[in-house]
Amino acid sequence: MVSSVENFQLSVAAAEAYEAGFVPALFADWAPAIVDAAEVRPGQTVLDVACGTGVVAREAADRLQGRGRVVGLDLNEAMLVVARRLRSDIQWIQGDVGALPVGDEAFDVVLCQAALMFFPDPARALREMARVTKPDGTVAVQVWASRESQTGFKPFYEVVARHAGPDAVDLIGSYWTLGDLDKLTELFAAAGLEITSTRTRTGAIKAPSIDQYVTTEIESTPLVERISDDVYQRIRADARDALRPLYRESGGFRMPIVGHLLTAARGSQIG
Repeated sequence: MVSSVENFQLSVAAAEAYEAGFVPALFADWAPAIVDAAEVRPGQTVLDVACGTGVVAREAADRLQGRGRVVGLDLNEAMLVVARRLRSDIQWIQGDVGALPVGDEAFDVVLCQAALMFFPDPARALREMARVTKPDGTVAVQVWASRESQTGFKPFYEVVARHAGPDAVDLIGSYWTLGDLDKLTELFAAAGLEITSTRTRTGAIKAPSIDQYVTTEIESTPLVERISDDVYQRIRADARDALRPLYRESGGFRMPIVGHLLTAARGSQIG
């Protein structure tokens, strides 16, 4: 995950690593939470925006129990290659969230997990989500809370900065740019969306070992292409010491991560 669409163009191999690494380590835990927040139920039409390899779309499809339709949309074709391999019963389409290739008022529910902060124009993305939502529909968005709320990440940032420089840390730090709920509320209002609920939840990034966490964090993002093998190995070695307090023999590695879940209804000004 990085801060611009241009930078987040992965190969199929990287998308497979994302599904094998990041999804079970982090996103699979949050997928039921956003689907619950949106109250997805049989008979609905659901759009998963910036779907990646489709963990949220899969969760939504399971909730529909064969009644309704789920569409997953992502700009990155490599992500969709993996998504199609995993679930052929879901429609997967390539498209830009800033200009969704979908008609007005097409969906009962629009979902967006952990992606709004990476869009070049989040306000425009929210307007597009509102446009394609039915008047009585729901938009549900999950974002990560502010960097100050993320107590577990500081030691890892220090390791990455020491070996790969501040630019590498900036790639990781872009996660937290929409963590302020007041700022989010303003963005939703500007898009014609009326927030109906907010929830702050603490989950965990999970891995069998610190090494596996570092592998997932680096190899599932474009960062792996920006550092040498030597730098990668130095980050891995240093992280073993820096992150040791988050590892337990009985439970593996667990780093706490805080996120916000927001649901919204279309306002009367959408047109």
